[in-house]
Amino acid sequence: MSLKVYNSLTRQKEEFQPINPPYVGMYVCGPTVSGESHLGHARPFITFDVVYRYLMHLGYKVRYVRNITDAGHFEEEGREAEDKISKKAVLEKLEPMELVQKYTNLYHWAMSQFNNLPPSIEPTATGHIVEQIEMIKKIIADGYAYESNGSVYFNVEKYNIDFTAMGQPYGILSGRVLEEQIESTRELDNQEEKRNKSDFALWKKAPAEHIMRWQSPWGEGFPGWHIECSAMSTKYLGEEFDIHGGGMDLQFPHHECEIAQSTVCNHKMPARFWLHNNMITINGKKMGKSYGNQIMLSQMFSGQHPLLEQPYAPSTIRFFILQSQYRSTLDFSNDALQGSEKALRRLMEAFEWLQQQQHIGSANEVDAALDEKVKKLVFDFDSFMNDDLNTAKVIANMFELVPIINSIKDKHIASGALHTDTVALLKKQLGVYILDIFGLQSSRADNNNKLEGVLELLINIRKEAKSRKDFVTSDKIRNELSALGVQLKDEKDGGMSYTIQ
Repeated sequence: MSLKVYNSLTRQKEEFQPINPPYVGMYVCGPTVSGESHLGHARPFITFDVVYRYLMHLGYKVRYVRNITDAGHFEEEGREAEDKISKKAVLEKLEPMELVQKYTNLYHWAMSQFNNLPPSIEPTATGHIVEQIEMIKKIIADGYAYESNGSVYFNVEKYNIDFTAMGQPYGILSGRVLEEQIESTRELDNQEEKRNKSDFALWKKAPAEHIMRWQSPWGEGFPGWHIECSAMSTKYLGEEFDIHGGGMDLQFPHHECEIAQSTVCNHKMPARFWLHNNMITINGKKMGKSYGNQIMLSQMFSGQHPLLEQPYAPSTIRFFILQSQYRSTLDFSNDALQGSEKALRRLMEAFEWLQQQQHIGSANEVDAALDEKVKKLVFDFDSFMNDDLNTAKVIANMFELVPIINSIKDKHIASGALHTDTVALLKKQLGVYILDIFGLQSSRADNNNKLEGVLELLINIRKEAKSRKDFVTSDKIRNELSALGVQLKDEKDGGMSYTIQ
């Protein structure tokens, strides 16, 4: 069975056929590094890490491009453009790129905690201003954008008229009808600059107080949100590539605008397959700043948040996310995470015990029914993953195998009940799926992550104590850790690092 994925563009499952096999180009929208990533951000990055791993498992040579939005010019539906980087830099009294580096480092740290593989290329918006300007110039030259008071806007209505006739209207991805979009669009401060309410910014004139700005043919300004991904995906993956991924909340307006921009420039749909993961919710609400329900990843690892009953290891969070198919909703609760923690422990204990066994299985008298059951459960791993990457069903099969493994371990089932070939298949496929495709870590690695989380928590408590001039507590933490062989070092920038001796 070949891999089939749900294509958001066609709204159906389709057989995955790359443009130039065995090469696959995949672009996934990365973080805006104006602050720390929260639990909701973890889902797309873990989801597409598994997509990346599975494609490589199938033998494809994957170029995985995931951007960093460090220009901070983020335009959301129904909101005015906001310079998140500059705004946060002022609050934290840092240079904008100093702030960007701080949160990029924190993001990379969180991804490593989850055991995510790094992408092949991780381009930044600020590193591709020239490419964005050139793309905007081309869109203007083709008649689909216009300059107004030093800003440049994409003419959505003209695009929609021309490309609807070609079978590619604005709204082709999200299913939104332009007329309905216009009716629901509220008036914004700069609406008078636009020809149509639905038009979106490709380039914005920088007001006097704006920190991050670049020279352009239209004066000093900064790029809009959507243009960066069109410019970077084209540069590194070509005018047409295989997969574009991201969260379901990016379908509109971000990915819709990407399609329009890239289609005008390159005269073709940028990606063949559009994959979107669903959201993590809390009590049915999307996790986000506007709802006041964000749980930062460092808070998840340390347990330092009012909604958390305990710390949760990165591997537990990863497993919690993979227990649902990526397009299904996933609601946060402590009960669900604690259940994932226990389930992962059971799975890893059974798996690690099995991997250590050398004399299980028989070539002669086996339990035929049990042997056939185990083989089917294992063979179905591939079938489920090939059916739109259904990690949930694979994990369900693993948990049908766990009691069989434990029964052999506890001698309730004879060690020779399974054929030696079946045992070899079971060992191999569990290893491939648990470690290589799902990226789950052994209990030893999990314990190391917990230790690191405890150390980070103590360091943060010491920082807070020092900021309050509570030097008794600060010195006590440093001295107690030193006695255990953990040396703390105060950095010049106010941060702290540690070494274990």
